[in-house]
Amino acid sequence: METTDKTGLILTGGGARAAYQIGVLDALASILREAGWAPERNPFNVICGTSAGAINATALACQIDHFGRSVRSLREVWSNFTVDQVYRADSLGVIRSGARWLSLFSFGWLLRKWHANPPQSLLDNTPLVTLLHRLLDLPRLDSILSSGLLDALAVTASSYTGGQHVTFYQSANEFASWQRIQRTALRGQIGVEHLLASSAIPFIFPAVPIFYEGHCEYFGDGSMRQTAPLSPAIHLGANRILVVGAGRMGEEAPPPKEVIARYPTLAQVAGHALSSIFLDGLAVDIERIRRVNQTLSFLTPEQRSRMALKPIETLVIAPSQRIDDIACRHVHSLPRPIRAMLGGIGATEARGGVLASYLLFEKGFTSELIELGRKDTFERRAAVLLFFEPKPDLPVDS
Repeated sequence: METTDKTGLILTGGGARAAYQIGVLDALASILREAGWAPERNPFNVICGTSAGAINATALACQIDHFGRSVRSLREVWSNFTVDQVYRADSLGVIRSGARWLSLFSFGWLLRKWHANPPQSLLDNTPLVTLLHRLLDLPRLDSILSSGLLDALAVTASSYTGGQHVTFYQSANEFASWQRIQRTALRGQIGVEHLLASSAIPFIFPAVPIFYEGHCEYFGDGSMRQTAPLSPAIHLGANRILVVGAGRMGEEAPPPKEVIARYPTLAQVAGHALSSIFLDGLAVDIERIRRVNQTLSFLTPEQRSRMALKPIETLVIAPSQRIDDIACRHVHSLPRPIRAMLGGIGATEARGGVLASYLLFEKGFTSELIELGRKDTFERRAAVLLFFEPKPDLPVDS
């Protein structure tokens, strides 16, 4: 008998921080295998990703017919990262993008010659296009969905043009579309352009044109204006959701002795803004889901049957350490032109570590995050097994 239980996976944004997700997935594969699951068995019905998490989600979905192998493939990529696989880090590339962008930002009123063709972002992420084409087998996704091995893949992006937060999803079967204030969903083929848009960190990477509702709009990072990160998985049928965060949930401020009473650098302000984009919406949405669950628990089964709301089981695995502290230990591994540019805005200082952590696509940093993800997940082994075991009130596969 087919189970009515549907499990969703949410992979959040965070640039290079998304390496943590690979450690979580790697440990998850090991835990389930030790519990008797076949290594190829897919534990998820719905996979949703935002920003760098959208890339991980899509790569995972394209090979989900063998979960263990899919995770190993992702780990191989993230364990051997260099920044030049994601953005141009040579002197010429930095001058053409970052130096021009910072100059225009500071002296734009003097640089009228750039008005016709202004620099679009701090960094040029053209190399990421090559990586995505090498990493992804998007035509294979069609057969994965058609076979029923996966119900849906969803990635999110934010329209600079229209202000909408859009979930692009691909599925073999129809789902009731949803629309809320300033967020909507669109069914169609997921392409490289959607992943580039979803991972276009504001100001850092350029916006991406996507044909949407009959015209072209420019899209950026899906974490912007994402007020309900769990919503796509719920709308696509998931009633229990594994959420992999990119930062400590409810992160506490450093102890008073570590607070330096100096005016914040540009990197410090930018890092704070990015943390708000990538972390705050997720924490609020998880808290909202838990409040709804608590409210529903007070109702009788008959009362719950008359409501559109349903209980959603969540398991959140997030870093147990401050990722910006880890980044500070690895910032020296960035290529010299990138260090020089980031140093000018304070990103190579300890208090600029948050911004650096989003750009540190270097194997020393990503490998440490992978190991942290493995460690944190193994420490939650009991919770993981409880989350994935069939619930007694639901039918299970016979």
